[in-house]
Amino acid sequence: MTTSLNRREFIATGGFAIAVTALPVQRPAARSAARGSGLAPNAFVEITPDGMVSVWVSKSDMGQGVRTALPMILAEELEADWSKVRVIQADAHPRYGNMGTGGSSSVSSLWEPLRKAGAQAREMLVAAAAQRWSVSPDECRARNGAVEHQASGRRFGYGDLVHRAALVPVPESPRLKEASEFRLIGTDVAGVDTRAKVTGRARYGMDVVVPGMGYGVIARCPAFGGTLLGFEAAKALAVPGVLKVVEIPSGVAVVATNTWAAIRGRESLECRWDEGPAARLSSSDIFRRFRDRALMAGALARNDGDAPGAIAAAARSVEATYEAPLLAHATMEPMNCVADTGPDRCEIWSPHQAPDWAGQEVARALGLTPEQVTVHTTLLGGGLGRRFLPEEVIEAAQLSRAAGMPVKLVFTREDDIRRDWYRPMSVHRLAAGLDGDGRVTGWFHRVVTPSITEQRWPGSVASGLDMDAVDGAADLRYRIPNLRVEYCMMNTPVPVSWWRSVYASQTCFANECFVDELAAAAGRDPVELRRELLAHSSRHLAVLNLAAEKAGWGASPQGRAQGIAIHHFFSDAIVAEVAEVSITDGKVRVHKVTCAVDCGVAINPANVRYQIEGAVIDGLGAALHGEITVENGRVKQGNFDAYPMLRMPEAPVVEVHIVPSTDVPRGVGEPGLPPIAPAVANAISRLTGTRVRQMPFSVPAR
Repeated sequence: MTTSLNRREFIATGGFAIAVTALPVQRPAARSAARGSGLAPNAFVEITPDGMVSVWVSKSDMGQGVRTALPMILAEELEADWSKVRVIQADAHPRYGNMGTGGSSSVSSLWEPLRKAGAQAREMLVAAAAQRWSVSPDECRARNGAVEHQASGRRFGYGDLVHRAALVPVPESPRLKEASEFRLIGTDVAGVDTRAKVTGRARYGMDVVVPGMGYGVIARCPAFGGTLLGFEAAKALAVPGVLKVVEIPSGVAVVATNTWAAIRGRESLECRWDEGPAARLSSSDIFRRFRDRALMAGALARNDGDAPGAIAAAARSVEATYEAPLLAHATMEPMNCVADTGPDRCEIWSPHQAPDWAGQEVARALGLTPEQVTVHTTLLGGGLGRRFLPEEVIEAAQLSRAAGMPVKLVFTREDDIRRDWYRPMSVHRLAAGLDGDGRVTGWFHRVVTPSITEQRWPGSVASGLDMDAVDGAADLRYRIPNLRVEYCMMNTPVPVSWWRSVYASQTCFANECFVDELAAAAGRDPVELRRELLAHSSRHLAVLNLAAEKAGWGASPQGRAQGIAIHHFFSDAIVAEVAEVSITDGKVRVHKVTCAVDCGVAINPANVRYQIEGAVIDGLGAALHGEITVENGRVKQGNFDAYPMLRMPEAPVVEVHIVPSTDVPRGVGEPGLPPIAPAVANAISRLTGTRVRQMPFSVPAR
């Protein structure tokens, strides 16, 4: 494995280095390969004689709707009858290329491959119809699941053409539609899984049952980095339903006939642990070290002009420090995985974001070849980056081997929150200079936070500069003549990983709150200052102005205030949000959030709105409530009583406006999250006159 991967490279390769073509084509001789009895010119589509179109989805659906959006792309170019499109979740296989679902990259990465896949099949069907009519293909057109001869009015359904079309050579460069020709893309389409989800028929990882399966839970050292010294299994084995107690690399597992018996058995286990050097670790100590480090120089991530000199010479300077805590993912479906491991094979059923990478890591851990591992992907009851990692899949496979039977590994909510891979905590020190007219002349940002990449692959960031860790800071889109960004790597024993929008969930908070501080210092309107700083970019101005206009910026009701924030996510989507906030007895109430988004062409506008709404709710819950604290090397929180989610009565009205575009699509699963915390914080500051610089927000009663 290449160890110098940053997050974007890692997600783009699915977690391991493998060469793939943009569109895998299966083509023996001049014939296209068929999975069944139909036309299958490539890995993504098959059309059968009954006219049904099967589309294989290689990305994981965790509620973001790719099982609808991706087939829409292919169906558009194929001119398929949407009512005859069947969606099939692909098992992990190299034919699909990168199967990792993260970085808001699913639609953008498969936009061209799926368009080409659909266009290949369309042109083959048109050619087959033209042959049957003895006319030129130029006289024919594909339309809604059929090929029509426009001059004569003759028509063949796709099912009537598949056998002849399978004899047509697969076109290497089929013509793709112009945006003006789209008839499905850009329309609101109901999710293909919606009815199954609301009626309880949808199959998630927790729903998987295989013959002879046991249920397993794992006892792990309560402190980070601790090791097992020994255990006594007698009391656990005496619990009715407990079948086996086995040691695996990550702890001691109890396997039973049901989950409750396994949990009861684990409670009866007697384990002895060496809690190791992290046993005295606390989040307060970590923050203290981070604050001290923020006073010292870091690795240079960006250096335009002379920021320190400009700030020193400015008519007025402003300084501020912002902090963000550890966060758990707390997906609604707790972590789980079913594994059936034999001497020379392993079959996995998992709600996973990177099934190809998971299969590779399982093979490595078990001493198998990748071909001996089969990974089936179920629906995910939330992912948020938590289900990108392979650890739980590996544990399930190891547990199945040790137990000698298929096993469903299940995390309780306490397991999930206390054994997560957390969003890193961070400290941000900022300074800026203003001239006499209130223009920003210099900007300095020092980021102190762990490197996810370095903690996962030690030695991969030998330079000390992890550009992922300064995402949203080093690529600040405001045009400021003197701008300097530094990074201070501060790794800890607390395991960290990707959380929805990753570092942008913190850097955007610091940046956008600080812009409001500068506007206040200069006596300027926050929107007007942002317009000045973004005057070079029509895309940013369009998003900013749309959000301000739709929110009625500056006209909030009595007792409320508005705050605004904008962020350009690394998926190249731009989102601006205006939050309307009130405070009663120290309690923040967010009444409405108005969002504007430029995400290129919106494949399914309804789904774009849903994703932005979900990101706002996710980010707002974290800003108001989210905090994981560590004491004595272990996480204090264990369930939703101590780590609350945003409840329905707290949820604001969320209004989403999409900037019309025919540009290539950009990811929207994560970009809606970073702006909500600073938008709310800025509104709070306007209400109270006190700056909010820490998450979760704490507001004194008035």
